[in-house]
Amino acid sequence: MKKLFGEINLTWKKLIIFSIIAGVYTGVMAMLPIAENTSLEDISISFEVWILFGILIIMNSKSAKDSALKCFVFFLISQPLVYLVQVPFSNLGWGIFNYYRNWIVWTMLTIPMGFIGYYMKKDKLWGLLILVPMLIFLGIHYSNFLGETIYYFPFHLLSCLFCFFTILVYPIVIFENKRIRITGVIIGILIILAMSFIPLSKGTVYNTIVLVNDGSASAVFDDSYKVYLKDSKFGNVHIEYDESLDDYEVVAEFKRGGKTVLILEDSKGNKTEYDLDIKRDKYDINKK
Repeated sequence: MKKLFGEINLTWKKLIIFSIIAGVYTGVMAMLPIAENTSLEDISISFEVWILFGILIIMNSKSAKDSALKCFVFFLISQPLVYLVQVPFSNLGWGIFNYYRNWIVWTMLTIPMGFIGYYMKKDKLWGLLILVPMLIFLGIHYSNFLGETIYYFPFHLLSCLFCFFTILVYPIVIFENKRIRITGVIIGILIILAMSFIPLSKGTVYNTIVLVNDGSASAVFDDSYKVYLKDSKFGNVHIEYDESLDDYEVVAEFKRGGKTVLILEDSKGNKTEYDLDIKRDKYDINKK
């Protein structure tokens, strides 16, 4: 692993090939239906793998200037390719490049980040101070993925584990000094503990409207009805009146993804059941 972080002859030719492969792969993962809401798709949405790519470039550069330029060129090529690959297959067509606007900013920031990041190679304590913001950023990603994994296991588990291990591994592979390594790992452990507390204490919640009276699911109800889930571990549902609709609706607070049954019960005890498949940000409901 140490060879990967500092002993690669990273020529410009290799860098350009690397950036093309990374961009095309990411664009494909963003389109594949099988990758939706999984760790495979995360590379097209979040930063954890791109942080790895940036650190690999920094550690295999010959100077601070070389590091800055190579980081910049890598992102300058790879990020537009992510969207270019999707153009023929997207309903937005060339409009999908609107999503690239944020990446233009990040691409420009790779110049100072690549330049400053190179000084981690000096194996000094202040090099660890350069790394710590990246570890914290990774910690935020870890916290988000942990929440997603708890909500809809095992989705995003690989991304969660990736962030967990890279937070601990980066100080070990970047620095030679034993004290700096140990200090870095301790900082990483503290970040992981702090970021684990958030999803473990608060959980991930998906709030949505499941049914509307006399709506598309052919459910008829009012405030005299009771509504509940067969398995309460998935969350809570209740009936409320929506003034804008001038009608009643079933509002849900889902705390876990999966399949369960939603039950509507009238004042006489008559029940209507619906198969409910809860996903991360959508659901399928069908009358049994």
